[in-house]
Amino acid sequence: MPMREIRVVPDPVLRTACDPVTTINERVRSLVADLVDTVDHEGRAGLAANQIGVSLRAFSWHIDGDIGYVLNPRIVELSEELQDGDEGCLSVPGLWYPTTRAMYARVEGITLDGETITVEGEGLMARCLQHECDHLDGKVYLDRLEKATRRQAMRELRERL
Repeated sequence: MPMREIRVVPDPVLRTACDPVTTINERVRSLVADLVDTVDHEGRAGLAANQIGVSLRAFSWHIDGDIGYVLNPRIVELSEELQDGDEGCLSVPGLWYPTTRAMYARVEGITLDGETITVEGEGLMARCLQHECDHLDGKVYLDRLEKATRRQAMRELRERL
């Protein structure tokens, strides 16, 4: 499958909540293959379907050499313990800002076989799970920044457009 082009802000598909996958057909199988192929590159941690222009609830990840995907993900648990760190996004290229996330996250969804899957992790994996679920809800990480930092990020983003 080909590596797909990444949509960038202000593309409206990034600000639209994605529809659930209701039927697992060839289109969905092809989408998953494209998500996995597109995330499988140096410096890429995760990729949501809407980042390649498809408004379905699916994402892939590439963390510590592990590549996977989940359909219809929903966050079912977040730790109270938080992590701070710079976060970036393929759809907001070149901008990295401190973003607070839960240290641990657990997501439930389904596989291409329709089986329930649980994906969980700490640190970078937790950050990825939260980041990609935000995408599927029509949000980008800039929405989570503190007010002054967000203002600075938006100004820098406008200068780049």
